[in-house]
Amino acid sequence: MERKVLIVIPAYNEEDNIGLLLKRILKLFPLNDVLVVDDGSTDNTYSIAKDSGANLISQPSNFGKGMALKKGFEFAIKNGYQAVITIDADLQHNPSEIPKFLVAFKEGVDLIIGTRHPSLNEMPLVRFLVNHTTSLVASLLSGIRVRDSQSGYRLLSTDLLSNINIETYRFQTETEIIIKAARLGYGVKEIPVETLYLKETRSHINPIIDTIRFILLSIKLLWR
Repeated sequence: MERKVLIVIPAYNEEDNIGLLLKRILKLFPLNDVLVVDDGSTDNTYSIAKDSGANLISQPSNFGKGMALKKGFEFAIKNGYQAVITIDADLQHNPSEIPKFLVAFKEGVDLIIGTRHPSLNEMPLVRFLVNHTTSLVASLLSGIRVRDSQSGYRLLSTDLLSNINIETYRFQTETEIIIKAARLGYGVKEIPVETLYLKETRSHINPIIDTIRFILLSIKLLWR
């Protein structure tokens, strides 16, 4: 029996990218199985997503990527999906790689991370430093090798999501999930994915505030 999978796209002020991303995804995936979570955008992200005909959740204000993901996870669990594939709205991920995640899921893996292998010449400096730091700490706290803890391109089973208490709500959420999944004994697998960093794409990560949030999360998890 084919298992139902929901594509979840957290989006904040992505009017320049969300339309094209949805067109690419809808060539490969049923419209009813795509959900955009607009995280309080102040541009036309909501209108463009609505016109596409995909499922849409709109946050009244910008609560953070982690909160947008949680809304998507709740939607998937409530509507009987077996897994969620998350993909960023800024066109850095190639939807044509979705089948790779589905193959790994059929093998019984509950968390599949699309791992990037960029150099400083490819990844913006802030993302490079934050990702390498969080990946190292995630590896130490989870007991498994994690190469790309900040990758937003991943598959998560709803069984896993139903058994993890997600306590964060911004960019540290993705790392929190990895650590808690590994500690609960869920299978975690990394698969290589290509990533395109557009020069005009601006990261929403705040290098100071989000680093502090991650440090606080790490300290909290260290004593559990």
